[in-house]
Parts: sequence; C-alpha cells; structure tokens
Amino acid sequence: MTPELMEAGTRARERLAQLPVPGQSGGRAASYGRVVQPGVLDTTHGPILYLDDITVSFDGFKALNALSLAIEAGELRCIIGPNGAGKTTMMDVITGKTRPDAGQAYFGSTIDLLRLDEPGVAKVGIGRKFQKPSVFEQLTVFENLELALAGDRRALAAALHRLNGTQRDRIAEVLVLIHLKDEAQRLAGLLSHGQKQWLEIGMLLMQDPRLLLLDEPVAGMTDEETERTAELFLSLEGDHSLVVVEHDMSFIHALTQDNPKKKVTVLHEGHVLAEGPLAEVQANEQVVEVYLGR
Repeated sequence: MTPELMEAGTRARERLAQLPVPGQSGGRAASYGRVVQPGVLDTTHGPILYLDDITVSFDGFKALNALSLAIEAGELRCIIGPNGAGKTTMMDVITGKTRPDAGQAYFGSTIDLLRLDEPGVAKVGIGRKFQKPSVFEQLTVFENLELALAGDRRALAAALHRLNGTQRDRIAEVLVLIHLKDEAQRLAGLLSHGQKQWLEIGMLLMQDPRLLLLDEPVAGMTDEETERTAELFLSLEGDHSLVVVEHDMSFIHALTQDNPKKKVTVLHEGHVLAEGPLAEVQANEQVVEVYLGR
C-alpha cells in the first residue's frame, strides 16, 4: 500500500469516528447515515413485519403466548397450525383490531403498529383479506375495483369520480392479474365463490399494499380455482409481501415448490412451534403430533 493510500485511509477512519452513533426510533435501531420520515415504511436494515413477544389473553386464556415472527420484504410466508393456534389473533394484532397485553409489532423499522388503529394500519400499507369474501354484489367487477381505487371517498363521490387513463390502465392490469378480465362488466353477485375471492384480492391490490394478510384464501374453491390462486400469489411475491394462513397442505405445497427453502411457520398454543422449509416442517415430530397427524 502506498503512503498516499495509507494517509487517505487514516483520514477516512477519522471522519467515520466523528459520525454520531445511530439513535433509537420507536425501540428499533435507526439506519446509519439516513433520515427516515415518520410514518414512511423503511425496510433497509430489517424485515417488513416484526413481532416480538406478543401476548394476548382472553379471560385467562393465552391466545398468543410470547409470539415472535419476522417477515422479509417481498417474502411469501405460509402460516399453518391447528384451530385455536392463534393465527387469527395474530392478524388481529397486526391490523390494529386487537391490542396485545405485551410485546412489540413493527411494520418496517420505524412504524409502530401498536400505536395505530385499523384505518391507520391500512393507510401505511397493510391489507387484510378475511376467509369470507366481502364484495359489493350489486356492482360490477369493474365498479368494485373502481370503488376500491377511490380510497376513503364517500360512495357517492366515488361513483361520480371520473377515472383518468392511468387509473383505467391500473384496473385493466388488475383484472388480468386476478383472472377476471372477461368478467369486468358482470355483477359481482353472479361470480363463483372463487371469483369473488379473486375480486376481493383485486380490491386490496388497488390500494397497492406492501403487505397482504390472507386468511384461508382457497377455502371452498374448486381445484382449478385453487391452482390459479397459487399462480396469482406467486406472481405477487416480490412486489408484495404475503402472509398466507391456510389449512390446505396441497395449496401450501403449490406455493413453496418453486423454492424448497421457502419458510413455513407452524403455530401452536399461541407461539411458533416450528419454522423452516416445508419438507423439514412436515418431518418435525411435534408438528406431526399436534397438527399434521390429525
């Protein structure tokens, strides 16, 4: 190394030593050399969703028992477990519907989910789909997506809203994505159960969420609809993070076969019983005993 390079290296180390030590933001470490705006999602140095020691009790029963979980940005994570394992309560905590007795829940490094109500959680970029589809059956498929795009405007104002070209292109893009391009002008009430599920997912996508929580999305679907739903979720992976709660193991297999190392999380009695690749989880004796062996 030349004397000039040695001198330059010394000066660089001196400048680094003068930099302030990164502070704390909401209990989580802040990023080095970056200014993060409050309320803006930041996943630069951490997962998109972070739950730490979340505990929820109902009349003495612990629905969640020191649950810790981390979901990476762009990840598709499958959550399985027996009834009563805490899967729905977990999503209730994430979306602001239930307040935990203890623990932390962060969206990115800076957004404390426990400080937000349900509308606030949706606003920062988390969308939730319940098991039973909820669509406006007297409106067409296109109108449902248009209403979702309208955000928090009143229904009347939204109905009178004129779409611009970019908005129409976005609706057209989502119609193709959810396999309903040919059903755009059909009343939502006339769709099959699976198609209604797709439409509700499409309505969530119109809000461009960064994280999607999907509760038993293929329950009641035909085999063909289930297969196409797997294709849809895999196409969303990367651009969105997805947490899929499901009992259908064939569907879980379809979502993980593209990547044998993709993580599956097993909940039991309110905490993580096992986590890892599907093959590893299926071979876990405890998992077989409490869930898969039933």
